[in-house]
Amino acid sequence: MSATTERSPSLFTTGASEQVAQPPASVEIPKSSPEAVSYMEELVPEEDFKYVMFDDNLVTVSDAGKELGEFTVTVEPTRYKGLECFLIHANSHGSIDGVPCGTSIVCHVSKCLETLEQQHHEYVKLDNCPLDRKTFLVRHSDGYTINRVITQGEDVQRTTKNIPVDQMKGFISEGSNLLLHRLLIEKPMDHDLQFISFDSDTNLCPAVYKKLDGRTQTVEDVELRVYGIERTIHSTFDLPTTWQSYFMNDGHLTNRVQVGSPVTMKLAKVPMRIERDEETPKPVFEKKDLNWEEDMQLHSKFLDRKEELKGDHATYMRHHPELRALLADFLQFLLLRKPEDVIAFAADYFSAFSTSMPDPSPYLASNAPTPFPASRKNTRIDDLRAPTR
Repeated sequence: MSATTERSPSLFTTGASEQVAQPPASVEIPKSSPEAVSYMEELVPEEDFKYVMFDDNLVTVSDAGKELGEFTVTVEPTRYKGLECFLIHANSHGSIDGVPCGTSIVCHVSKCLETLEQQHHEYVKLDNCPLDRKTFLVRHSDGYTINRVITQGEDVQRTTKNIPVDQMKGFISEGSNLLLHRLLIEKPMDHDLQFISFDSDTNLCPAVYKKLDGRTQTVEDVELRVYGIERTIHSTFDLPTTWQSYFMNDGHLTNRVQVGSPVTMKLAKVPMRIERDEETPKPVFEKKDLNWEEDMQLHSKFLDRKEELKGDHATYMRHHPELRALLADFLQFLLLRKPEDVIAFAADYFSAFSTSMPDPSPYLASNAPTPFPASRKNTRIDDLRAPTR
């Protein structure tokens, strides 16, 4: 019936007691697998949590088909200490062999599946020795605090446990587990994922999620294709506990059973499917060859732009008459020299107009070669070059 381990605690000594629980030093602290941590870190709140807020309503039946009670789960958006998160409320109650029993979970879960606070209440109303177990889980900046109050008859035991935050990476509480199942349908896992969770005595232990083969389930004469997820808590101090849950493709729970239990939770009425926003397909345009000369509109724009640029350039040259003189002088000098490297020649020519170039010594000009070729026909030049006698 319970949403958790469904095991009754052992009997305690008579009278009330209070103690601080400490994990055994010899027990190795379990860790989540890298794939599980990556799955949590890669969740996109705006996309992956978009269709997980709805209600589930199942009936609890025995092996003989007798209805024993009901199981409900609700997920809705809320705020917790100013933080946007999800409020998860799960409730299971009924009667087995005439004994009322049930469990209730109220949990605040962040948009990265981190449990912020959880209240977990389980009870079995036996005539001679009623059992009541309450567990309070609170997230602090440096870790988690777990307070438990177990009442069995007149015996009361209170325990407090603190777990540092570095040991809780990938932790999945009972409340966040209900949300995680819906996410695993919305965003299926590629392989098994190992998170960490609590066993019935709030000891940290591995929680392995496996994908089950799909099957057909009949509800109200309607055949539904359902998809399964198996969750196993590997307790260090007890036998493993396994649950198998099946869901519709929109995340609605259709069947839930604890392996070995005579009680099964089944969907009695086909729920309304969740309406999803259909993305409008992007239009596809065929690629066409563009011939702007044949397009009257494009050709007209080309001519207008051409005249606009010509007018702009002519205006600029009228406002700067020195441009024509500069270009004419350069072209004349270029055609006289006819250099092989025009770019280097232009760089040397225009560097004389730069204000950032250092002024060379005037005496270097006498050593520079003349830019004009020497004439072999002018004998006067040779006479001038002859040494004075």
